Amino acid sequence: MTDLILHLLEVSFWSGIAAVGFGILFNVPRKTIISIFILGFLAGLIKFSLLHFEHHIALASLAAASFVGWISIPIAHKIHHPPVVFSIPTMIPMIPGYFAYETILSIMNFVFIETDPQKRLLLIDAIFSHGFKMIYVLIGLTFGVALPLLVMNKGSIKQLR
Repeated sequence: MTDLILHLLEVSFWSGIAAVGFGILFNVPRKTIISIFILGFLAGLIKFSLLHFEHHIALASLAAASFVGWISIPIAHKIHHPPVVFSIPTMIPMIPGYFAYETILSIMNFVFIETDPQKRLLLIDAIFSHGFKMIYVLIGLTFGVALPLLVMNKGSIKQLR
């Protein structure tokens, strides 16, 4: 049990560090860095906890993205920066690069290398399984972040003038 908690804290810590890295890359204001780290840490904790309990990666990513979407709004009002400043750097580390890589690798093997019909069928299976997994994770991340921002959108005074 202790090993599980330490593992979840470790991967969550690195999720927070990755979120801060993307925040710095996007030149976010300095006073938002700690909030981005905390959001990245908590999003990683949610995602990897759900993955540990054998939930699908798309559902785990949706839950983490929804958490970030809903929490970034009150943080944005408190720190006086747009919610996108907090949500986007936090979501980028959750993009399913592994599944995209495996999809492209399977496509390249199917098109250029493999000639055995049996192995080509396995490659088709890999293309679709990794490809759809990647697409569902991306859809989950998109809806998880976008819906709270659209539902809770408050007009500012600047927009009323």
